[in-house]
Amino acid sequence: MLIGFVILSIYVGISFFVPIFISLDFIPNGEFGLGNPIFSAPSIDHWCGTDRLGRDVCIRTLAASGVALQVVFVAVSLAVLVGIPLGLLSGYIGGLFDRILVLIMDTLYTIPVLLLSVVMAFLFGRGIFNASMALCVVYIPQYFRLVRNQTSQVKSELYIEAAISMGASPFWVIRKYLLKNVLTSVPVVLTLNAADAVLVLGGLGFLGLGLPENIPEWGSDLNMALVALPTGIWWTAIYPGLAMFVLVLGLSFIGEGLEKIISETA
Repeated sequence: MLIGFVILSIYVGISFFVPIFISLDFIPNGEFGLGNPIFSAPSIDHWCGTDRLGRDVCIRTLAASGVALQVVFVAVSLAVLVGIPLGLLSGYIGGLFDRILVLIMDTLYTIPVLLLSVVMAFLFGRGIFNASMALCVVYIPQYFRLVRNQTSQVKSELYIEAAISMGASPFWVIRKYLLKNVLTSVPVVLTLNAADAVLVLGGLGFLGLGLPENIPEWGSDLNMALVALPTGIWWTAIYPGLAMFVLVLGLSFIGEGLEKIISETA
């Protein structure tokens, strides 16, 4: 898990300092490459080479790190803020309200993640917040199902029934007893969802449904790199793909570490 946190910290640092360095002209803007040769191989001037528009692949890959973290953070945060309250209410209230929500969430859950995100991206359009919303809809059912199932089990405990019989309000019971008992597995799901969201965002970008062209994105860069890859120009594909792989690996390490800690303390 420590390795995962180190990797994530490096990406967070890159996402914070790269825009500052670009604004201070310490490094060139990755969106402008008219003065550079196209498809230039890695060299002292361009460590990761240049793409078909003369843009520095290294700078674009680093700048895309911040964009990916921003989209994933917003998407997962919104999914948690929506899925957990709905799961708590559905599991506690039950009845028709529970059946309707379960039907909706189960329907969304059965749709493949990438397919559902593509549909949402068509509806919301391209943009950082729009991509976050598309990913958010994909992951809400996972938090809902997790919290709802645990809430349904915990609410049948004797101390919950005793609190209700003594006149405790539903809000008080949820806040005092249910919330802390159903949140134990959420951090694990959150980190694994974040890792999955990085890949889904890359898939949307690869299909041209992610972010606008003026925003660096690993998926769109990989799409553009496909044209040149058969001609031996490998650097436009390997660095964005490697950056995506390492970030997913780091988040997966964190998720597995948290799962191990929670299982040992349970």
